[in-house]
Amino acid sequence: MTVIHAQPRVLMAADELAVRSLVQRNRVLNCVLDARLQRAPDLNPHRLGGYLWGVGEAGEALRAAVLAGGNLIPVGEDLGALELIAGQLARTGRGCSSIVGDAESVGVMWSVLSRRWGPARAIRASQPLLCTESPPGVEPDSRVRRVRPAELPRFLPAAVAMFTEELGMSPTGHDAGRGYRARVADLISSGRAFARFDTRGEVEFKAEIAVLGNATAQIQGVWVRPDLRGKGIGTAAMAAVLRFALQLAPTVSLYVNDYNIAGRRLYDRLGMRQVGTLRTVLF
Repeated sequence: MTVIHAQPRVLMAADELAVRSLVQRNRVLNCVLDARLQRAPDLNPHRLGGYLWGVGEAGEALRAAVLAGGNLIPVGEDLGALELIAGQLARTGRGCSSIVGDAESVGVMWSVLSRRWGPARAIRASQPLLCTESPPGVEPDSRVRRVRPAELPRFLPAAVAMFTEELGMSPTGHDAGRGYRARVADLISSGRAFARFDTRGEVEFKAEIAVLGNATAQIQGVWVRPDLRGKGIGTAAMAAVLRFALQLAPTVSLYVNDYNIAGRRLYDRLGMRQVGTLRTVLF
């Protein structure tokens, strides 16, 4: 790593152009910050969802940046700069529930932060980042549609089940689940939650566009009801979601655990290709 003389600092409104330049180097990888800049162009931490730390003199290009909020998200390829930011953050108590980003970047930061914040509850070391810009060559499931606000009570249990299965903990443990319910309700009201319901009104399949930036719509929360798994509904259902998402952004992306072989095969059939590798540290 090269020697860096600049010290980490909290970025301000005057750094907006430098931040955008950093994000635009890879807008699919950096889609979270890209999307949040739409609502917080002045880098206001309340609208941005956290403080943005960076390395680089004011008025100059940034070497790297880290969004420190509910999640810790590194941006940029300068590992030395990210190591410096990690050292700064390590001096304070952990306030995030995860670190997620480019696998090498997260690895460098975690090597520093683990000395003060460790141990992690779990580490997803290799998560292929997949992307497509073309509608899939698979017939979409016509029963998959946007979830209506009145269907929140039926949709929410499936969202909780997916979260618990994927992350090993329930999202309703904190504040009696009010924050998570509000997050799901917001996705529904913004037209970014999709599902297939059975004749009783129960969710058979679900997915959400969790991040919507200028360059990509990132899908998360993909879930098929356990009793229906292995019956082939996921491919056609996801084909429908991809088509919806491509109406909102020029590309669609998502990331998947490397050990999820069935999921990776499904996304391959849909024409999604790997464009990077993420890593997630969970607390």
